[in-house]
Amino acid sequence: MNALIYAIVQTIHTVLNLYIWIVIIAALLSFVRPDPYNPIVQVLYRLTEPVLSFIRRKMPFVVFSGIDLSPLVVILGLQLIDNFMMRAVLG
Repeated sequence: MNALIYAIVQTIHTVLNLYIWIVIIAALLSFVRPDPYNPIVQVLYRLTEPVLSFIRRKMPFVVFSGIDLSPLVVILGLQLIDNFMMRAVLG
């Protein structure tokens, strides 16, 4: 049973880290204005925009002077969840 919980937590840890990288890549791509019809750009947009728009709606102060810090908020939140989860399981 303990091995199953550890495997589940490791899987969640991997998914969280993958999503963090997706958010970072999407944020970096927003600086270069890529082709919106590119399938990779569309996938990145579909994966990140629901979460980022939720953060912008609930925390309007993350966008100031044209700088959107919602990816940073998402990354920090995911890191917090990941650290809490890993410490709870690993002790």
